[in-house]
Amino acid sequence: MKHYFILLVIVLFTSCGTKEKTIAALIEVDQATIGKHIQSLASDEFLGRKPFTEGEVKTVTYLKDEFEKLGLSPGNGDSFFQEVPMVEITGTPTEKMVISGKGGSFNLDLLKDFVATTNKAVTNVSLDNSELVFAGYGIVAPEYDWNDYEGIDWKGKTAVVLINDPGFQSGDSTLFKGNEMTYYGRWTYKYEEAARQGADGLIIIHDTEPASYGWNVIESGWSGAKLIIESDLPLLDVESWISGESAQSIFDASIMKGEDYKTLARSKEFKPISLDLNVSVAIQNKIKKDVSKNVIALIPGTDKKNEVIIYSAHWDHFGIGKAINGDSIYNGAVDNASGTAGLLAIAEALKNSKPTKRSIAFIAVTGEEQGLLGSAYYAENPIFNPKKTVANINIDALSSPGKMKDLTITGFGQSEMDEYAEAAALEQDRYIIPDPDAEKGYFFRSDHFNFAKIGIPALYASGSHEGFDMSIEEIKKMKADYLTHIYHQPSDEYDPETTELSGVQFDLQLFYNVGLRLANEDYFPKWYDGSEFKAARK
Repeated sequence: MKHYFILLVIVLFTSCGTKEKTIAALIEVDQATIGKHIQSLASDEFLGRKPFTEGEVKTVTYLKDEFEKLGLSPGNGDSFFQEVPMVEITGTPTEKMVISGKGGSFNLDLLKDFVATTNKAVTNVSLDNSELVFAGYGIVAPEYDWNDYEGIDWKGKTAVVLINDPGFQSGDSTLFKGNEMTYYGRWTYKYEEAARQGADGLIIIHDTEPASYGWNVIESGWSGAKLIIESDLPLLDVESWISGESAQSIFDASIMKGEDYKTLARSKEFKPISLDLNVSVAIQNKIKKDVSKNVIALIPGTDKKNEVIIYSAHWDHFGIGKAINGDSIYNGAVDNASGTAGLLAIAEALKNSKPTKRSIAFIAVTGEEQGLLGSAYYAENPIFNPKKTVANINIDALSSPGKMKDLTITGFGQSEMDEYAEAAALEQDRYIIPDPDAEKGYFFRSDHFNFAKIGIPALYASGSHEGFDMSIEEIKKMKADYLTHIYHQPSDEYDPETTELSGVQFDLQLFYNVGLRLANEDYFPKWYDGSEFKAARK
């Protein structure tokens, strides 16, 4: 496959004479269109684009109107919208989590030592003297011959597990994927698996390096109101984190005192161990139900219109929140007015192209910032048959100081979408690299992940490492400044006088090229052997 695409690029270069002529033969994604839509969507008028607010109404109306102006068809029957029922749960946990055993009891303090939430839309949930069982990494992965839950009836029990997966810092590149986080390392997976096993609760032990963030992120992110989508999937009564220090206190009070529990958990022979301790904690909830919207538009194909390529981007941000330097509107210009504008710009370019054999859908999803909710709802209620959905190209938080030499692929090595991306990058005189921070699990932290979960090969990439006109070190400093001073803050704003869009356009052109190629061929990209999503495609 890889050699085929490289050969194709060589043939194109030869037949056209120069690389410039090859690219010129394609419709160009318009930079002015990108800027126009980012400026609109990131303006104060859109109030930070938070679900359940006037900002949502303005945003989804704007997107519908713009897709209609371009001549796209409604993507959900005769509607541009897919309603996404959500529940806002404002949970108030007890101030103490009580750990008890034969030797007595001790308390953990809310926020300082633990956080506790629930996805059950009920007034009260609790763990009442639930038996604590150490379940290693909390993973069931048949492809790795791994089962941390084996041999126990989990009803009435609460699992205690480590964050990330056994490969992290193991020094063994063959153990799971070495330092690269797999899906099994994500906290979301761990809660889902514990619920499937029938446990009452799950406690994840926080550790900064394998989590890739400090306890302060847990403290702020797992308190206050949260949005969820209602689902028929099994749910835990209580989802919790505890600090590393609190975990050590629990192990010291248990039958595992003195044991190196992290080393034990890394063994394939590990079996769950009852700690001979119980846990008690309760949460009182306020429940509010409402409906948000995904926006879905379609360019129908010709002779293979039931086969679909999906471009996705999330339209939401954080709305109006805590004021920083006198500004309380979280405009989200980079995250993700850039990606949403990218959908519209690519749609415009494709409408100006010749009709394609396959259909092309554009899905602007809601609730990404609340936990990938809009894409999760779509994955459970797909508009287009997943078996006939060829691939997903996800666009999230595009920002660069200019055109980039690299195309960094998050989740590199998962599917043949890498090869499509490589061929398109070669046409732009670029090289591809894997995500240098693969241990942080970014592949599981944007909307493409929910398409992958139902077996659809996904591409999530951008130029972010080395510029044609800027060095690797200069780019690294700019990224650090963005994460420190702009990301998820009111300062994520758009200034048409100073914002450089040539790099954003360069990436969007590549996504257009990949989508156009997919839309005019018969092949379905495959997951590679070893991918945890291959089975879902089958």
